[in-house]
Amino acid sequence: MVRLRETEVVLRLCIVFLLLLTSVLIGLDSQTKEIAYMHKKVTFRYLFALEVELYIDVVVAVYNMVQLGLGWYGVAQKTSNSKWLSYILDQTAVYVVFSGASAAAQHSLLVVTGSRELQWMKWCYKFTRFCFQIGSAIILNYIAVVLMVILSFLSAFNLFRLYSPKRYFQFKSS
Repeated sequence: MVRLRETEVVLRLCIVFLLLLTSVLIGLDSQTKEIAYMHKKVTFRYLFALEVELYIDVVVAVYNMVQLGLGWYGVAQKTSNSKWLSYILDQTAVYVVFSGASAAAQHSLLVVTGSRELQWMKWCYKFTRFCFQIGSAIILNYIAVVLMVILSFLSAFNLFRLYSPKRYFQFKSS
């Protein structure tokens, strides 16, 4: 039980670190080039999916820090209701971060390949540092998603070990 709690704390700390690192990489990424005698500056705000991903990462990192704080003081995890809430919120966080990372990856792929139909130029030929930094942020985001999936497995284990294997949705007799 103690080892399981330590694993959860380490996973949550790693998730917070990766999500905040992703947010910093996306938020501080900008590059300026001179194109046709004009200075063109590219930031994450030009890609709406990256802006949404930034906000999602910050909110989920704050959620994980709150869970760490509640676990540290022993406020949460006393009843089955709090374990159900933790399980549902962990699942929701995984799905939201995964969908945001996938949308950002798809939008970034459009930046890499360009689109003649939409008259969208290939940015990565001109703004290589911007593209590499966004690409590394998306990879870190997917690593955080994998860790969050493992965390949601632990959350499910913590919840469902309270219930009897023989009687449907009844607690084990202690």
